[in-house]
Amino acid sequence: MAVVNFATKNLAVKIVYYGPGLSGKTTNLRYIYFKLDPAYRGELVCLETDTERTYFFDLLPIKAGMIGEFKVHFQLMTVPGQVFYEASRKSVLKGTDGIIFVADSQIPLLDANLENFDGLRRNCLQHDIDLNKIPLVFQYNKRDLNYLIPVETFNNLLNPRKCPYVEAVAINGVGVFETLREISKLTVPAVREKIFGEKPREGKSHEDLNDREIENLKDVKPSPKDNVDFVPPGQADPIQVTKIKVKSQKDIEEELEKISRSYSEKAK
Repeated sequence: MAVVNFATKNLAVKIVYYGPGLSGKTTNLRYIYFKLDPAYRGELVCLETDTERTYFFDLLPIKAGMIGEFKVHFQLMTVPGQVFYEASRKSVLKGTDGIIFVADSQIPLLDANLENFDGLRRNCLQHDIDLNKIPLVFQYNKRDLNYLIPVETFNNLLNPRKCPYVEAVAINGVGVFETLREISKLTVPAVREKIFGEKPREGKSHEDLNDREIENLKDVKPSPKDNVDFVPPGQADPIQVTKIKVKSQKDIEEELEKISRSYSEKAK
């Protein structure tokens, strides 16, 4: 659930990127960080153990306008891709306001997508999250490759609820901000209703009400490094990542809670 700080008039909306390993979750966050003007983003944080870099979450708080007199910030997080980090994936999901499922479009990875989505369903149940009601957007990534799973197959197997979906090539930025805008259209009205009891006015769609609240996402200001090509994760690049070392699941849960709260308190 969104974190509200009535003293500072800040509202932190949590969005989780979920999906198989190497499907493009971290690439999405890094591209958003790379393209946003520093005035509209915070630190990019990586949580990892000594042995597995994949055992991490990324946190990227970005300004997203106002709900009434409250400043809205999105906290974007990823889960570790490997299913044997299930406890960490479940911890990251706690309190989420919206989910982006990043699917790998390569045919050999169909089973991995299905397995991860089943895991998402199980983890949501343990947090009393109704996957049929929570804001959910699908990103079908890596659409530039050969031998792809058809979009119709993805929708039949993963998306019978007919949630919004975006075809993407995250490594090139294709569909990255489109995905973020789709989830914002769903989460901001839901948070407004849940926290403040405000429902969309008659004759106004969520999209209409949301236009001014996510204007910083609609008109992305280029980074000073905009003339530098985006470099995917794992290669030398100009993106600065704050790394926090952890040793146990308890450490992960404590850091998640501490960082989420701290961004809500100090956001300006």
